[in-house]
Amino acid sequence: MAEPGLDPTSMAAWRAFLEAHRRTTARLARELQADEDLPLTWFDVLVQLSEAPSGSLRMQELADRVLLSQSGLTRLVDRMEAEGLVERRRCAEDGRGTLAVLTGTGLARLRRAWPTHAAGVRAAFADLLTEQEAEVLARALGRVAEASTASSDAPYDPERAA
Repeated sequence: MAEPGLDPTSMAAWRAFLEAHRRTTARLARELQADEDLPLTWFDVLVQLSEAPSGSLRMQELADRVLLSQSGLTRLVDRMEAEGLVERRRCAEDGRGTLAVLTGTGLARLRRAWPTHAAGVRAAFADLLTEQEAEVLARALGRVAEASTASSDAPYDPERAA
């Protein structure tokens, strides 16, 4: 079926992107679970916190970064907190917000799981691309992400989507 406003090449690229993402993340999730007993979503939270200043993020910002709803992240952080990987703290700046904070145990778990994840990314993605393809893909997907972020605050307009 021809999609309105999308040429066949653009549609093929879109579908390939979706399929590659689905298959690659499923593979990485299976490997992390099997080898490290760590869900990919937990790994993602640990990475996001490890890369944040002072190892902490407001819960809403963390939810945005890991693409979960606020309530979904709350339940996830509950489970991770019970395992000692993260903890919650009141935000010192305004006292209303809550921070998710990476613990020493969480950082150690991330460091232990990192080689498994890196090997999976290499095998399922990086080793399949030439350096030039990786550069082009990084630029293109960076541009897509930036445009999506810039327009995420705009209300949905079905007329523009068609």
